[in-house]
Amino acid sequence: MSSDGGLKKRIAAGTLTIGSWITLAHPAIAEIMARAGFDFLVVDLEHSVTSIREAGELIRVIDLCGVAPLVRLTSNDANQIKRVMDAGAHGVIVPMVNSAEDARKAVSSVCYPARGTRGVGLSRAHGYGVTFDEYCSWLQESVVVVAQIEHIDAVNSLEQILAVDGIDAYIIGPYDLSASMGLPGRFDHPLVRDAISRAEKIGRRSAKSGGLHIVEPDVLQLRRRIDEGFTFIAYSVDFRMIDRACRDALEFIHKSE
Repeated sequence: MSSDGGLKKRIAAGTLTIGSWITLAHPAIAEIMARAGFDFLVVDLEHSVTSIREAGELIRVIDLCGVAPLVRLTSNDANQIKRVMDAGAHGVIVPMVNSAEDARKAVSSVCYPARGTRGVGLSRAHGYGVTFDEYCSWLQESVVVVAQIEHIDAVNSLEQILAVDGIDAYIIGPYDLSASMGLPGRFDHPLVRDAISRAEKIGRRSAKSGGLHIVEPDVLQLRRRIDEGFTFIAYSVDFRMIDRACRDALEFIHKSE
């Protein structure tokens, strides 16, 4: 377990951090993406068929490559949080955090008593028992808890969510957010754009880093979101980058024939 807390420090300082999303549970995917230079990589359990054992392997590879491994959970579930943290995750991204109570539950599930309610057991995160004391110190100082804002109710409660001690950052899930407004996938609709803009302004007032998941590999949108003030950004996802690279090459060739 890395002890420098680099990702948490960067988030707290408002430094731009760019990561990406992994759904294809092959260690080579994790290794390639980690060595590309991302600040963090998210192992996605919510919208993939990745098992807890596969997640553990991906966490190990990402960590050993010197990148912070985070896990996007299937839900705000204390048992799953315990298992991925024991596997060595540096933190979690918690879906559907719609209230301050949801946020407090997530933080409590990550932390040991007396701060939290997480059960204690030895595993990879603790050096298989050798570095338990060091891990406890690391957990207090360096663990990252990110609230996923993917419902209009969450945007309306964002100030209270970000006020919860232990929430380091937020990240907008644009598909679910737009769907909660009856506008699934319509990211350029004025109401969706306004909700995202409101979230960024609330985050800035709260001095908490925030961003969103840019699902399509679009560097112009990445630049635009950075210019808008977002500092914690997930850029695309493994399968969209593979698909886009293949299609762009074939389209270029076919047009030039």
